[in-house]
Amino acid sequence: MTNTPNLDEVTPAQDKQAARGVKLLFGGLMLTMLLASLNQTVLSTALPTIVGELHGIDQMLWVITAFILASTIMMPIYGKLGDLFGRKSLLLIAISIFVGGSVVGALAPDMTWLIIARVIQGIGGGGLMILSQATIADVIPARERGKYMGIMGGVFAVSSVAGPLLGGWFTEGPGWRWVFWINVPVGGLALIAAAAFLHLPRREHVKARIDTAGMALLTIATTAIVLFATWGGSKYDWTSPTILALAATAIIAGAVFVLIERRAEEPIIPLHLFEDRNFNLTTGAGLLTGVAMFGAIAYMPTYLQMVTGHSATVAGLLMIPMMAGMLVTSVVAGQYVSRTGKYKKLPIAGSLIVALGLFLISTVTVDTTVWVICSYLAVMGIGLGTMMQLLVLIVQNSFPIEQVGTATASNNYFRQIGATLGTAVVGSLFTSRLASFLLDRMPAAPGGGTDTHSLTPAAVSQLPDDVRLPIVSSYNDALMPIFLYMTPLALIAAVILCFVVEKPLATSVNRKGAATEDTVLVD
Repeated sequence: MTNTPNLDEVTPAQDKQAARGVKLLFGGLMLTMLLASLNQTVLSTALPTIVGELHGIDQMLWVITAFILASTIMMPIYGKLGDLFGRKSLLLIAISIFVGGSVVGALAPDMTWLIIARVIQGIGGGGLMILSQATIADVIPARERGKYMGIMGGVFAVSSVAGPLLGGWFTEGPGWRWVFWINVPVGGLALIAAAAFLHLPRREHVKARIDTAGMALLTIATTAIVLFATWGGSKYDWTSPTILALAATAIIAGAVFVLIERRAEEPIIPLHLFEDRNFNLTTGAGLLTGVAMFGAIAYMPTYLQMVTGHSATVAGLLMIPMMAGMLVTSVVAGQYVSRTGKYKKLPIAGSLIVALGLFLISTVTVDTTVWVICSYLAVMGIGLGTMMQLLVLIVQNSFPIEQVGTATASNNYFRQIGATLGTAVVGSLFTSRLASFLLDRMPAAPGGGTDTHSLTPAAVSQLPDDVRLPIVSSYNDALMPIFLYMTPLALIAAVILCFVVEKPLATSVNRKGAATEDTVLVD
């Protein structure tokens, strides 16, 4: 196996060549992450129009949940296979699958095909973030990795602004199908960049039995958990046979999965990961924060269009304060960690700021001015930028490079479980509450026979006030209280992170061991 030289210990000529190689590699990974993150945001402002035209407002949450579910299931698989066989070929495959799903979405004639397209996108998308994050760990020491991961977090923030803007522009211009078509040229560039610039350390040929049983059980358990959260209390009562059966399936599949992983030659999620204190703490905090983060990002653009009456493009612009806060704090936090080697206090502070942002957003009413809403979103963005990428860095610093892909993927898997549950629960609560409010309020107004499953922002803005105002108040009353319900989750995450052990960040790429809890940085 060929190790990448420590950039601090090479000659000037070697240093220049290595630095150039890292920059090219990092540029390729940035493009890959742009593809992944843009997909999660470009749909937000276009979604109300898409589901309205395809007559599927009652299925709106599945457009988001289907992608997250598929990508969540695939994350540990990509992580493990990348550790065993190398990441470059897997990344090329993941990008190709994602682009293929985008083509299906662009051609979708109805909601069923749109949801199928999102599943295909998720199968590919599950590898984009994981393989990018793990590849950085292949060549950049943990001490220097903070600033790189901060920039990667900044890419997500930038795409979170560009995505809604593009989604709004496509919706109002050439049509919402370009929300999917745009992934084709971007994906093509990502493929070229990955093929040309990703020159990673060679890996020894490994003969290992792939953990197919673990993969199957993980898929069953994850699907059952998401369906339980999505259907419970909305499509089915919590005590219905279907919901109880899903709960039992998740528990049984999870238990059998643990038994299988204890015996597997190369387990998809090795149980020894849970022997590491920092892995457990950051994974738990990431799961809780993922609920809040994706709940806000997924549904706030829809709220801004429906309630404030702004166009899809303007709704995208109104998300800029949140993403600007995330961009600035993500980069600054990464630079701080690389300079000082200390990181424990930042995620704690970030969790507390997220909690404050959630509480402030929950106080929004139909009369709240737009600039106030934007300032509340900015608070939440500042909190997320201060913590999210650092949680991954803490995990990576705890394991040797041969296990970084698996550890990173496992950490992200549980964060995505939080995102999936958050999106599903928020979406389920939001749509069920919205349907209930509309049913109660619309009949009392003239024109109450409006097809509420085909409401688009443009259609709502054209309605007379006696019809429009009940719809607007229903959207506000259905969504805003949910943010208050999520506030304690961020507070719990802050408490959990207080127990993280601040291990020294490795100054070289560690292929045989990792920092241990015996050596702790002291303030």
